[in-house]
Amino acid sequence: MNASSAAIRATGLVKTYGHVRALDGLDLEVRQGVVYGFLGPNGAGKTTTMRLLTGLIRSDAGAVELFGEPVRWLDRAPLFKIGALIESPAFYPYLSGRDNLRVLTGVGAPPRPGRVDEVLDLVDLADRGGDRYETYSLGMKQRLGIAGALLNDPRLLLLDEPANGLDPAGIVDMRALLKALVAGGKTVFVSSHILPEIEQMADEVAIIAHGRLVRAGPLERLLADSGEVRIQVPPGEVPRAAEVLGHLVADVHPNGHGPGWLSVGAAPARAAELNRALVGAGVDVSGLEIGSDLESLFLSLTEGS
Repeated sequence: MNASSAAIRATGLVKTYGHVRALDGLDLEVRQGVVYGFLGPNGAGKTTTMRLLTGLIRSDAGAVELFGEPVRWLDRAPLFKIGALIESPAFYPYLSGRDNLRVLTGVGAPPRPGRVDEVLDLVDLADRGGDRYETYSLGMKQRLGIAGALLNDPRLLLLDEPANGLDPAGIVDMRALLKALVAGGKTVFVSSHILPEIEQMADEVAIIAHGRLVRAGPLERLLADSGEVRIQVPPGEVPRAAEVLGHLVADVHPNGHGPGWLSVGAAPARAAELNRALVGAGVDVSGLEIGSDLESLFLSLTEGS
């Protein structure tokens, strides 16, 4: 990917807080026109990365480009192309949702006339736009924050835990909104701990741990490459089963399904072969599952983080 085709290109990002290195040479490339899931355990450096991308903090080393333009400290021009909601939204409690958005229009490039009502409708707050912010539920406050991030009709949207406080119906609506924004030509960079939701929504993902990138790419390819067969045997037979399977595949380890379960790094098509090997060795197989999901991939890559 060349820089001109990337919505975000970060190289060698380092950020230290005292004796804690939040980012340790992070590299990241996000192509335009995708929903990009940004994942990692607590303390992995996700929010620090998003703060660097929006110019809220300054890196100790490394560089950031947005749509091919370098982002320099205190240079606001490249930031006019992005909208962001990082951590919790902050608004005036005594103003209405609509008036809070009107206040935001005075920051940065002015939006086109009528944009406030457009974004309220986008996030399904048109009927509550005249109500005071302090009367909003947590989910409504989150949706107003996303409306604020969309005010300047940005090419790139950065969202930190956008589903926070949303009920299941609200999460489904959020997914539809973000996909519609991408269909309209925007790029959405979203950090979330709700892995099943990211799996349904994201085109590409990056997983970080200890401030470094551990895996990135199209979600479909990553899941295909991380094929897994999960096998349950009697708990007392786990060592013997691991020995038998170890002669066939390199990656065999216990998983969190429960007693007697083993994860085997193998293509789903090999499930029958693995089952036959165990039965042939006198090991009873009481459970067999195939495939991989984002949660399994995430846990395998960030174990111990």
